[in-house]
Amino acid sequence: MTQEYPHAEAVAASLKWQSSSVGDQAGKPRIDEIYACDVFDMRKMRERLPKHVYKSMINTIEKRKRISMEDAEVIATAMKDWAIERGATHYTHWFQPMTGLTAEKHDALVTPDGEGSVVYRLSGKSLVQGEPDASSFPSGGLRATFEARGYTAWDPTSPAFIVRGTNYATLCIPTAFVSWNGEALDKKTPLLRSIDALDKQARRILKIFGTDEGVRSVESTLGSEQEYFLVDRNLYYARPDLMSCGRTLFGNTPPKHQQLDDHYFGSIPPRVNAFMASFEEELFRLGVPVQTRHNEVAPGQYEIAPLFESTNIACDHQAILMDTLKRVAGRYGFVALLHEKPFAGMNGSGKHNNWSMSTDTGVNLLDPQDETHTNTQFMTFLCAVIRAVHLHGDLIRAAISGASNDHRLGANEAPPAIISIFLGDMLTDLIEQIEKGDTKRTLKGGELTLGARTLPSLKRDSGDRNRTSPFAFTGNKFELRAVGSTASVAWPNTIINAIVSESLDYIATQIEGKLGKNPTEAKRDQVVQGVLKEIVKDHKAIIFNGDNYSQEWEDEAEKRGLPNLRSTADALPALQKSEAKKMFRKYKILSASELESRVEIFAEKYITEVCIEAQQMVHIARTMILPAAVRHQGNLANTINASEQAGASCDGLRGTHECFLDLVQQFQDQISEVEEKVHVPEVATLKQCTHCREVLLSAMNSLRDSADALERLVERDLWPMPTYQELLSLR
Repeated sequence: MTQEYPHAEAVAASLKWQSSSVGDQAGKPRIDEIYACDVFDMRKMRERLPKHVYKSMINTIEKRKRISMEDAEVIATAMKDWAIERGATHYTHWFQPMTGLTAEKHDALVTPDGEGSVVYRLSGKSLVQGEPDASSFPSGGLRATFEARGYTAWDPTSPAFIVRGTNYATLCIPTAFVSWNGEALDKKTPLLRSIDALDKQARRILKIFGTDEGVRSVESTLGSEQEYFLVDRNLYYARPDLMSCGRTLFGNTPPKHQQLDDHYFGSIPPRVNAFMASFEEELFRLGVPVQTRHNEVAPGQYEIAPLFESTNIACDHQAILMDTLKRVAGRYGFVALLHEKPFAGMNGSGKHNNWSMSTDTGVNLLDPQDETHTNTQFMTFLCAVIRAVHLHGDLIRAAISGASNDHRLGANEAPPAIISIFLGDMLTDLIEQIEKGDTKRTLKGGELTLGARTLPSLKRDSGDRNRTSPFAFTGNKFELRAVGSTASVAWPNTIINAIVSESLDYIATQIEGKLGKNPTEAKRDQVVQGVLKEIVKDHKAIIFNGDNYSQEWEDEAEKRGLPNLRSTADALPALQKSEAKKMFRKYKILSASELESRVEIFAEKYITEVCIEAQQMVHIARTMILPAAVRHQGNLANTINASEQAGASCDGLRGTHECFLDLVQQFQDQISEVEEKVHVPEVATLKQCTHCREVLLSAMNSLRDSADALERLVERDLWPMPTYQELLSLR
């Protein structure tokens, strides 16, 4: 910590939420007031802002009203003062381009005054709008290389924050990123549009049930768990594949890895625990609320889970979390690996995307409550989700696609590529009752008596959980378990918001059309039950409560007509369907050109990542593994010659040598084959994605098999890279 912060003692104290003071007491601020939270939360800025400006800002946050430039000027001054009090010298418009990462351009808060001195300044215009170069970010054809202009636009609903490092502190202002034409070049803009669409359609449902009084908005909410690996930094830098690709392109699982299930929820190693404590303290300072940490299944694998927040802020916080994770890991001699499958043959990493809907008054619209069969409003929102996932499961699959996540999906550690919904016993029973036309009961879980007098009775849930389901109801939310660990969660949640908005619109329109004017409560319930009955009848095929890993389910899903999109190349065409274009356009989430740009961006990223891996494989194979194999081959030959000259029989060793020669020759041939099949196209197409999947990856897998066979034979002192055994043994 001393190396990271210019004021180590003060920050250390603040991170422990202590409240001692610095130096003398003459007007000096307390440590906890300065550093305990480096977040400019507008709700807590009442004392810094004029009353009317503060009220305007709260209206912007809670009622989604645009803020005036006059008010922005006042807020910018307050934000600037707050930042420089905390040592900030620069500010940046922090945005999320289509790279899947975050981006920032730092500008000084210091401005020359023309009289040989400087002043600190942040204008309202600089707060509201920035202009980074848009030509070098992925645009999918929305921008040509010579068309450089792009704009960042302040998102006042997401708090600004300060990032600290050695001798610097930077004010980060969350923003959207668009082209000169106003087209979205980022992941935040479509997300915010989808939130607006969901708000509008959800409030129509509330109005039908008469529960909209006092509700100003409905938002989706999100809690996104993050899995990751830790490896020792020195070993990481000895693995070119980890450095350039994020995963090991070669390597054998050690004799003992995760087979005994002894790492999962096991005792956290002290060095890792120390890292986790610092990591969480840093997140708390940045306003990211996290709650849970534990060992995951594979050795060296861990997980952190946040609290629920509005989806927009949760997506920003997820991006902050990933950046902070990598930054803090370095202080403890670790490198954090976020790749979905860094180690073959072992558990991969993902994000569990826990999604729900809530009113601004605090009502979770996916909370079934105790007597669920009487909660028709909940059943309406539930049926909307069921319909949405059944009609648009291919879009959800496309939202989680990518070269790295393809390695993980369906590998008995993550949901398969078939999108289905798990409801559990209680909700499935209610769905069946709706289909029959009447809901009369809610299944109860009861209590568990454990047999020992000292142990308490446990309240049992009405149904079990299903870790194999890609889209599972887990009490008061849906958990999309298939999101990749490297991914931004903004895009999957944009898709979920969009398809649920479309279903809510459909249901509201059906009910409103049949209700007429001034309906009675009895008529309303009758109409709602009729609409829900038809939805269940038409869309119940998406519900599956069994083992999603089984071949039986794959066969059954095919009979039900559910798509099995096994790879990114199979999934991306869903975004080009006319139904998808119509839906995104109708709810003003993405124009046809914006949607098509994303297909091109995702295809290009997939092809480029696979080609980089292939080129890195060839380089490692030729310059590291092959020389080691040749040296081992020479050592074998020298041993045979020396033994035979001494009169010993070496028939067995000669056989081993000949087999090894054949393997080395096969290895060389496969290097050449991968080399021949690598081609990075100037313009990415889905056809080229298919080539990468079916031709190039097949050749790469064969090369890996031969290299891993060599690793099992070459003497350890000659092998040029740290093995899995070393990488997965944290010290």
